Amino acid sequence: MNGGLSRRQLLGGGAAVLGVGLAVGGPPLLAGLIPGGQPGLLLASKVPLPARYQVELPIPQVLQPVRTDAGADYYEITARKGAVRIVPGHDTEVWGYQGLFPGPTIESRSGRRTVVTHRNELDHPTAVHLHGGHTPHDSDGYPLDLIGPPGGTAGGPMAGMPGMSGMSGMPGMGGATYQPQRDYTYPMNQRAATLWYHDHTMGFTGPQVYRGLAGFHLVRDDEEASLGLPSGRRELPLMIADRAFEADGSFAYPALDPAQGRTGVRSAYMNGVLGDVILVNGAPWPVAEVDRARYRLRLLNASNARRYRLALDPQPPGGGGLLQIGSDGGLLEQPLAHDSIDVAPAERFDVVVDFSRYPAGTRVRLVNQLGSGPTAEVMRFDIGSAAVSDDSRVPAKLSTIERLDPAKAVNTRTFVFQKSEHTWTINGEEYRPGHALAAPKLGQIEVWRFVTDVHHPVHLHLDPFQVVHRDGAAPGPFDTGWKDTVDVLPAEGVEVAVRFTDYAGAFLLHCHNLEHEDMAMMAEFTTE
Repeated sequence: MNGGLSRRQLLGGGAAVLGVGLAVGGPPLLAGLIPGGQPGLLLASKVPLPARYQVELPIPQVLQPVRTDAGADYYEITARKGAVRIVPGHDTEVWGYQGLFPGPTIESRSGRRTVVTHRNELDHPTAVHLHGGHTPHDSDGYPLDLIGPPGGTAGGPMAGMPGMSGMSGMPGMGGATYQPQRDYTYPMNQRAATLWYHDHTMGFTGPQVYRGLAGFHLVRDDEEASLGLPSGRRELPLMIADRAFEADGSFAYPALDPAQGRTGVRSAYMNGVLGDVILVNGAPWPVAEVDRARYRLRLLNASNARRYRLALDPQPPGGGGLLQIGSDGGLLEQPLAHDSIDVAPAERFDVVVDFSRYPAGTRVRLVNQLGSGPTAEVMRFDIGSAAVSDDSRVPAKLSTIERLDPAKAVNTRTFVFQKSEHTWTINGEEYRPGHALAAPKLGQIEVWRFVTDVHHPVHLHLDPFQVVHRDGAAPGPFDTGWKDTVDVLPAEGVEVAVRFTDYAGAFLLHCHNLEHEDMAMMAEFTTE
């Protein structure tokens, strides 16, 4: 556990930190903090849990474009209900893109425009955010730019939500608009990286992602292709998510209002919903048969609130079995070897595992050192005995990353993430659509300081950032490279350098613990 913010560190953060702490109307910033440990509360399943290591790891299908032209690839996706067998003897209803959980994977080429038409056949509205996308504001998945449902009208399921009163007259926002479909245009002027798309509906992101509205979006480029990294069937996207199940096999979720007329979860689950079944690509504790060769694992924590400390068991001789080559925003400058990796909700870690370091026939588990019982295990790799060829490699030099110099920052802004009596707040405020907490200028470097009471994985839209300090010291071992989500530990201050580019408009800063986000821990900033 981190020791927390010292008085020197708070004072070093400027008067803004102390001022906000006193202005929120609750206890001072350092009073009443929940001690370390993991966020959230376990929701136990009412159905017998599936046996571990009985199902094969599924790989999400890659979606093919419906058409292409000289400048773009065009895709169509419909959010609809589907049925999948996750727990024995029951079919679970999912809300999925194409009725699948996870949704189909989209693969884009850097610099080539991708246009995705999203439709909605569910009974509730949706909005779609490309997480990690460098995206114009009108395609960013603003939480009130809603798709469907068929026949839906603004105001119905949104009534009574924090920040919703009088929203239609607020300047600078799309309003609570319903459309039967929306075209999301992604210019893809960004590096190769592991992105993902998920629901971003105001107040209901948590239950809708929990029911399955998430999928991978991979960006590829020439730099990455030239490195000789593992590819093809030896590149595995792994969406890790925990879930709980009702006695009938349906997803269990402690919503205040299961009909989704009112946002939020029961008070015991305000700090996040944890499930007791670990799913990888929608399958419980699956098995992947692998060769004695290098594999590239694209690790995504798509859980609502659960943090993972992922490690291989057994470790390969000499340790360092998880060789990190990329983070949220793409390739690192050079590989980093880890025995374990801490992954907060929405973070991605791109790693290479060399299974030739193990004897043939070894069974290697991917475990969660922050879990217990069934949640301490994630999946298993069964290593084959046949001789195989492997011409992949991991170069000592992967990429060159431009450094954002914090000394050149034109502004330093502080954002305090803190609980109020019934909601979660940023700088003492619940989210109000159209109300911007910051107005950064495009092209200018700024330092943004995130200060927390408890665990908060903080996500920025539009552009990635670089972690500069944790509690005034060096960045942590998992902060390397371009990030769009950073795990801020209890009573901690993290400083990041960021430069927003290209697109003016309203974007979002929020906690990616989805229960925190839905219960008002979100803020807008406006680029200009």
